[in-house]
Amino acid sequence: MVEKRLGVIGIVIEDREVAAKVNQILHEHADMIVGRLGLPYRERNVSVIALIVDGTTDELGALTGKLGNIPKVTVKSALAKGGSTK
Repeated sequence: MVEKRLGVIGIVIEDREVAAKVNQILHEHADMIVGRLGLPYRERNVSVIALIVDGTTDELGALTGKLGNIPKVTVKSALAKGGSTK
């Protein structure tokens, strides 16, 4: 079995023009997303998204890699050390 990891992904979007692209990628990986919190921070003209995710390291890497390749998008992740097999 493949080990799944629980984690948090933080996304900062500095250009609202790319928000649709971010949302499309999140939709493509929706099966890994346990929870999502999105906040527009108007005073700084950015949007912040926090995701709770559960997936393999390969799946999570694919998601963060796609997001990180979008200009004006910053992505950071933290994964629990232990995993589960599902």
